[in-house]
Amino acid sequence: MTGPAAENARWTERLFRVALLVKGVDGAAELLGAIALLLVSGDWMHRVVVLVLARDLVGPPDAPPARHLVRAVDEFASGDRTFVVVYLALHGVLKLALVWALLRRWLPAYPPAVAVLGLFVVYELVHAWHTGSVLLAVLALLDIAIIVLVLREYRLLRRERAAAPDDEKPGGREPG
Repeated sequence: MTGPAAENARWTERLFRVALLVKGVDGAAELLGAIALLLVSGDWMHRVVVLVLARDLVGPPDAPPARHLVRAVDEFASGDRTFVVVYLALHGVLKLALVWALLRRWLPAYPPAVAVLGLFVVYELVHAWHTGSVLLAVLALLDIAIIVLVLREYRLLRRERAAAPDDEKPGGREPG
């Protein structure tokens, strides 16, 4: 393939890799967040919030964002963290495993990746609807774009593997 079609394919391949990198960083951050939540105390979280508020990083201390932050930390620090830790850890590990498999171009991983990303989209949209979160709606749109890229890459990879001679296919015959 040459010309504009080849350039478009290279561009979408780079976009696909960048999207996977973003998902990988997100998965690693979630996993590290779960580990951090296991290690930090509620008192430490409160000290961090005081530092954030003292520096007006979320606006004036009496403004709604600051009040929401304080309330969220109060609820989280005083409650059971098991659900959040397990959720973040599983979410992070799942994302990292899918990113690893897709970067290795492991064909059987593509359909489950689309299904998992689809579940993330449904969760994000439902939660965005109930909370009014614009951020979750944006994340859902990004995940939809990644699904499109994963499906495109899957089609191309299947076509490429179907066209390859048997001795070049994974698990194919060795020349002899």
